[in-house]
Amino acid sequence: MPERKPLIAGNWKMFKTGEEAIATAKKLVENVGNVTDVDVMIAPPFTALSQVAPEVDKTSVGLSAQNMHWEKNGAFTGEISSDMLIAAGCQYVILGHSERRQLFQETDEQINQKIHTAIHAGLKPVFCVGETEDERNENKTFSVLDKQIEIGLKDLPVEQVKEVIIAYEPVWAIGTGKTATDDQAQEVHAYLRKRIQELYDADTASVIRILYGGSVKPKNIKGLMAMNDIDGALVGGASLDADQFSEIVQYQ
Repeated sequence: MPERKPLIAGNWKMFKTGEEAIATAKKLVENVGNVTDVDVMIAPPFTALSQVAPEVDKTSVGLSAQNMHWEKNGAFTGEISSDMLIAAGCQYVILGHSERRQLFQETDEQINQKIHTAIHAGLKPVFCVGETEDERNENKTFSVLDKQIEIGLKDLPVEQVKEVIIAYEPVWAIGTGKTATDDQAQEVHAYLRKRIQELYDADTASVIRILYGGSVKPKNIKGLMAMNDIDGALVGGASLDADQFSEIVQYQ
C-alpha cells in the first residue's frame, strides 16, 4: 500500500486580523516549520493571505484559502478567484466546508465547479464532506456522503482525483466539542475510500488522503491518527493557537 503522508490543516475561519495572523504564523513556523514527516497547512482569512505568505515561504507550512469562486474573473462582487489566491501565495484551497454549505447554501454542483477550477489553476483542493446530526440519527450518513462525493468529483479524470484531499467533517462535531469516536471516524473514512475505489480504481483509493475534521484537539489526535484510513486532520478552533496546533502536528 502506498505511504500516504499525513496532512494537518488549520482553518482559521473568520478570526485574526493581518497582524494577528502574522504573529500566529511566525510562532507556528518556530514550532513546526522544519517538520518533514507531516504536511502542515493553515488557512487564514482572505485579508491576511498575502501578509502570511512571506512568513511561511520556504518552510514546511503551506498556505490555503478558505473558499474561492469557480469563475476566473467577472462581476462577482465580494468573491475571490483562483488566480488571486495563487498571486497571494496559496497552494491549497478549502472547498465545500459545511459552514459554506449550510450558511451560504453552496450546492454540490457549485463545489464540483470549484474543484475543477482549483485543479486547473494548480491549487490542491481540500474537499469537505459530512452529514448533519439529524442525517446521522436517521441513518443517512452514507447516502449523504455518496451524493456529495459523486457530484463533487463529477467529470474529474483519475489523475486529477488523486490531487484532491477529502476532509470528512461530521457537521454535528464542528465547534460543538463533540467528536466522533476513533472507530466512528474510521468507519466513515474506510467507506469513503471504498467509494473512491468503486468510482475510480484501487490505486486512486490507496493514494488519496482523507482527513478528519470535527473538534480535533491535542488530546484526541493520536487516537484518530492510529486509524488505518485517517490521513490527517482539518482543525478549526484549536488551530488558532500556535502552540496547541503545534501539539496536534507533533502528535507522534
